[in-house]
Amino acid sequence: MSVLVDLIVMLGMLVIVPAGLRLTGAPDLARMARLWPVFAAPGAVALWLPRGPAATALALCYGLGAVLLALHALPRLRSARTAPAEIALLTALVTPVVAATALVAERAGQPLFGFGLGILALTVPHFHFAGFAAALVSGLVGRVAGSTAGRFAALSVPLGTLLVLIGYFIGDWAELAGAVVLTAGMWTVALLTWRTVRPAGRDRTTRLLLATSAAVLAVTMVLALSWALGEATGLPHPTLAWMAATHGVGNALGFALCSVLAWRRLGRPAVHEGRTS
Repeated sequence: MSVLVDLIVMLGMLVIVPAGLRLTGAPDLARMARLWPVFAAPGAVALWLPRGPAATALALCYGLGAVLLALHALPRLRSARTAPAEIALLTALVTPVVAATALVAERAGQPLFGFGLGILALTVPHFHFAGFAAALVSGLVGRVAGSTAGRFAALSVPLGTLLVLIGYFIGDWAELAGAVVLTAGMWTVALLTWRTVRPAGRDRTTRLLLATSAAVLAVTMVLALSWALGEATGLPHPTLAWMAATHGVGNALGFALCSVLAWRRLGRPAVHEGRTS
């Protein structure tokens, strides 16, 4: 499972984050996207080294990039704007810090906040895809849809992500609540993608990418919900290895990658409304 997880993480680091930043339409984030490989490449190498000082140092390079990205959220916070799409963008900017923190601790071989190395390793892809990618795409969809459902999607995905993070610390039932909110948000994203965004695709390839991302979300979020429900109640549920091979791969390739490629082809108005830093 570790090889599969590492490959998924590499996709998030090297492709999804920089491509997603370019979709925002913000000049400062476009510059950050150009710099991102400087931080992502060492982070990707760290995944394949044995735990120890070298892997930790390279992971810290990625952590530095994640912190610099999160700092781009500060001027947006000061603007006190509360548009749902902007909240989704803020969430996308800060979630890589959570992933990077888990990566540094795991590569150092140090449990963090009571979490073992296995959970830390899975936290890294989770906050690249259920964090960064999900928040970014929900903002894009919410902005284009311009409806109550679109606003719900843009807000519920950040809220669900936050609740899942809180659930890491206070218990399985809080994590289940986060999974319910996140699932509702992602299902709304899938529905709006299918009904509103997909028909606007200029060509068959774009429409196929959007249809794939919507269909995959419908399935992978059922898996996420069933796992969280099982953890909270003790009911039978998929193992972590099975979740990585199904939910993880599906979200990484079927949702995140297809979505980023489709939105790049669409050239739609971005989450960010063109304000410069």
